[in-house]
Amino acid sequence: MGAWGCASAALLCLSCCIAAPFLGPRRTFFTLARGWTRQLFALCGVKWRVEGWEELPESIRTGQQPVVFMCNHASLLDPPFLVTAIPIPAVYIAKKEVRWMPFIGWAVAAAGMIFIDRKDREKAIAGLQRAAQEVRSGKNVVIFPEGTRTRTGELGPFKKGGFILAQDAGVPIVPMAIEGTFRVLPRGMWMLRPGRCNAAFGQPVDPADYPDREALIEEVRRRVEERLEGLTPGCDQR
Repeated sequence: MGAWGCASAALLCLSCCIAAPFLGPRRTFFTLARGWTRQLFALCGVKWRVEGWEELPESIRTGQQPVVFMCNHASLLDPPFLVTAIPIPAVYIAKKEVRWMPFIGWAVAAAGMIFIDRKDREKAIAGLQRAAQEVRSGKNVVIFPEGTRTRTGELGPFKKGGFILAQDAGVPIVPMAIEGTFRVLPRGMWMLRPGRCNAAFGQPVDPADYPDREALIEEVRRRVEERLEGLTPGCDQR
């Protein structure tokens, strides 16, 4: 399954590049990527469930209100899982080196992923400012505020970059939690284990409602923790 996953991922990215001129880059990427993730989960015995989407405001669910989704980061499986779990298109912020990766970089660039130069602070800030403009223009963004995958399964400290982006863009933050990916694809492994993965959406947080960035970070973290505690393994697929 690990070998098949890698080979099919390369084929997926190549297919995105071929089909993009005909179907449109974003539509092609999200349609094919969701199909690939569902197929991978089915073949590897991974069941999944999504909670809380129907409780979000209609303007978010229909894509009329752009948002920043903030989620805990437990596994390399998180990005493809979230592409499937979030019903509307939402792109990631990635280091600029990803753009030049064969197949993968081409596909995600066509999908509208935002690239940041993390090694240069000034360029990183400028990149976040450009990203804020794209969000204001209607692009939804997914950010892992921990900045890296957890090594222990526990929620790590939150970095400020994503919150600066949300404040600059003036859009709501939707807290999210993922449970199960840490067990299905642990750090250092490339083969999926059979199991269950759950994702849950929390109620949106308006950055303008908080007196400072620290208070905003604390509230978003509290809501992510709350959703994590409320998630229990389930088997309903949606």
